[in-house]
Amino acid sequence: MIQQFDTIQKFGKDNVDAALKSFGAVSKGAQTIAVEAADYAKKSFEQSTATLEKLVGAKSLDKAIEIQTDYVKSAYEGFVAQSTKLGELYASVAKDAFKPYEGLVAVANGKLAAA
Repeated sequence: MIQQFDTIQKFGKDNVDAALKSFGAVSKGAQTIAVEAADYAKKSFEQSTATLEKLVGAKSLDKAIEIQTDYVKSAYEGFVAQSTKLGELYASVAKDAFKPYEGLVAVANGKLAAA
């Protein structure tokens, strides 16, 4: 009976440890994602501002259309790249958050199979 209590107590401690590690991974990942999003917003704003300045200085309609076309192409490519990068970061956060539980799941499955 005492051995079962010790096993349950250890399993509970392992669950708390895994939860803390998981929370740490999610927290770190959220910080990384926030920094990445802020950097993208800053770059996007700077690019928009520079494009507006070029448009104001355009001498002809053709030049203004060229500037706008270049901006749209660049902004779209940047958005796709940023979306891909954020998707990879979210996947990494999910993987890192689950990692502490992998060992517990294996232990629990082993104990269930032995029972």
